Amino acid sequence: MIEVYNVTKTFERMKAVDSVSVTIKENTVFGLIGTNGAGKSTMLRMITGILKPDEGTIAIDNMPVYDNIEAKKQFFFIADEPYFFANANADTMERYYSSIYENFNKAEYDKYLENFNLDKRRKIATYSKGMKKQLALILGICSHTKYLLCDETFDGLDPVMRQGIKSILAKEMEENGLTPVIASHNLRELEDICDHVGLLHKGGVLLSKDLEDMKCNIQKVQCVFASVEDELKVLRGLEVLKKEQRGSLRTITVRSTREEVVAHFATVSTVFFEVLPLSLEEIFISETEVVGYDIKKLILG
Repeated sequence: MIEVYNVTKTFERMKAVDSVSVTIKENTVFGLIGTNGAGKSTMLRMITGILKPDEGTIAIDNMPVYDNIEAKKQFFFIADEPYFFANANADTMERYYSSIYENFNKAEYDKYLENFNLDKRRKIATYSKGMKKQLALILGICSHTKYLLCDETFDGLDPVMRQGIKSILAKEMEENGLTPVIASHNLRELEDICDHVGLLHKGGVLLSKDLEDMKCNIQKVQCVFASVEDELKVLRGLEVLKKEQRGSLRTITVRSTREEVVAHFATVSTVFFEVLPLSLEEIFISETEVVGYDIKKLILG
């Protein structure tokens, strides 16, 4: 488990991370969402011990991470722009990381290079941005650490490659108990992979929740009421997060379980009624609008 408690980091007069507390559980995919400048990279660099917090504590498996070799053996960090040695090729990087991580699997590494069509003798400096990201991810996966921390993992990868990487992460989680922590400015990229999502804005956490709990406790209902009285009766008994109207069709987002919503609407007359699944984007829009933020401006552009 990674535990971040009341962490703050300031650069000159700019507070990059402001009193952040999050808990990252084992064998889950934690998505750290935020616009450029929200503090994601600074947060990851503190979790990995590259930067020291000005205030607060960070522990990996109950070990303080800063300046602690044993704690750092537990994770592999992939920066937004992965670093490789000058004039290095994939073989050079394999020899380096296998000397650091005792569980590095060379046979698996060679297989992944072949599957991703990466020439291990070609200089990495001649790789495209996407190829460099692929190589960094393969190195991280084959190091077989407990945690894999990635900054903008899917940036520069085409859609097919993104799905391939997601499949590999899912396989490693199932077979080896990997815990990926993925920072991204794009909410949609993490839609189908995250178990828990934290939203950073201006250095602070707006929201940090289990995705399945969020999906179970927020419902979107489309309906046509038989009368105005029926609509008023329903709205009085629900915690409404958002309501839209197009002609007689109402779209209502409420905080409740699906079973409670169905039972509640059964007490009134409707011409049409259905409960629809929400996307991660819709869930975050609903949650952040309640506390006065417009996520469409923060994350979606």
